[in-house]
Amino acid sequence: MSYPTIVHHGAADGVTGSCHQLVMQASNSLLVDCGLFQGAETSASGKAGAERLTIDFSIEGIKALIATHVHIDHVGRIPYLLAAGFKGPILCSEPSAKLLPIVLEDAFKLGFSRDQKQVERYLKLIEQRIIALPYKIWFTLQDDEQLCCRIRLQRAGHILGSAYVEIDLNYRQTGEQKRIVFSGDLGAPHAPLLPAPKPPQRADILVLESTYGDRLHEDRRTRRQRLEQVLEHALSDQGTVLIPAFSIGRTQELLYELEDILHRKQQAPDKSKAKGQGSALDWTKLPIILDSPLASRFTQVYRELKPFWDDEALQRVRQGRKPLGFEQLLTVDSHRAHLAMVKRLTQTSQPAIVIAGNGMCSSGRIVNYLKAMLGNIRHNVLFVGYQAQGTPGNAIQLHGPRGGYVDLDHERYKIAAKIDTIGGYSAHADQQGLLSFVTGMRRWPEQIRIVHGDASAKRELGERLKVLYKMAKRGLDLRIPSAHQ
Repeated sequence: MSYPTIVHHGAADGVTGSCHQLVMQASNSLLVDCGLFQGAETSASGKAGAERLTIDFSIEGIKALIATHVHIDHVGRIPYLLAAGFKGPILCSEPSAKLLPIVLEDAFKLGFSRDQKQVERYLKLIEQRIIALPYKIWFTLQDDEQLCCRIRLQRAGHILGSAYVEIDLNYRQTGEQKRIVFSGDLGAPHAPLLPAPKPPQRADILVLESTYGDRLHEDRRTRRQRLEQVLEHALSDQGTVLIPAFSIGRTQELLYELEDILHRKQQAPDKSKAKGQGSALDWTKLPIILDSPLASRFTQVYRELKPFWDDEALQRVRQGRKPLGFEQLLTVDSHRAHLAMVKRLTQTSQPAIVIAGNGMCSSGRIVNYLKAMLGNIRHNVLFVGYQAQGTPGNAIQLHGPRGGYVDLDHERYKIAAKIDTIGGYSAHADQQGLLSFVTGMRRWPEQIRIVHGDASAKRELGERLKVLYKMAKRGLDLRIPSAHQ
């Protein structure tokens, strides 16, 4: 067998469970991500993702795990990887090194134990394993008479700490050199808080995500205007706008955009009233409720990591604004306070915006809000992120506009609330962003492996790449692998 080779243990047949093994030598490999399968997606062994947590591949010879970012579909199976006997280091960016223990603590409590002593022992083990790598700096993982392996992380612009991975392999005995790039999840340009990703100079092999490989996003200004319009219309009914969002990344982006809307409304108070049912909405008193202890913890770490924010966000801070900690932001921590908030918003006609996890409505506090409010036309559900097939979020998105129903915790709930989707709010690059990542390289990849997308997204992105390569008169080995290939 010739090396290197790549084996895909996840995100080959869908968009979750990212896990890719770079086999460098017969008994020597790296793992890039080790994520959880979500929704109806299956693991490499063909079992449903929600039940498939154990590691279904050999970990022998895996020298290190590289975490591209801390979303659960990229790191959620790390506790199971450690339980399977993995002894190597966990390499990640400096911001991810601060965020990862929070994510893995939550994953450990959900999957293993809530015993505080066990949790503390586990977190100590995680922190001992983490090696925080600065962006743009090469890290030598192996250097012997056979192989030199160097790793470099570059900003991916997806969430704070996200990175794409450059791996340089130098085979000393044959003189062969290869650069393999794993895109991780690439962010959209002009995303709130984060600098846009810049393509690498070159790659021989590129493993490329394709979540939105078959569509284009709205630009950020249009997206922000749509958010404001949807909120104004929804809140005119004196109801609650429920925004399902994952605790890290999307939540902080939303807070950043909402702070800007409130800031501009307060700068122009005469224009800040949405008429509805004979009353007017006072934006200066509108509560923005963050109902997620995990999201609150992540938001605090985001605040502490201001040096990694982009110039626009830092400019707002210099103006005395608090993009992630404004006055109208209320946080709900305890479960008791959460239940009281659900009851209050259900029984009163006070307009409010609630951000709660999780983003696909498959668990978490958003479910209690949905159970209480889906049946009332006064309320709205606003989706701002991808809804994987088989999740309640996907069912609400599909059937809600037609007055359908959704099953939550094995009970059926009729949907009378209004349903909105702002697709341009994705933290993922769209088709153009993905293509630009490739064509922006000085030396285009000879081989591209398309992963992390639905079948149509992968297929359409692949066709577009073929056209671009043909126009440029370049050769392309395009692969759309399935699991374990």
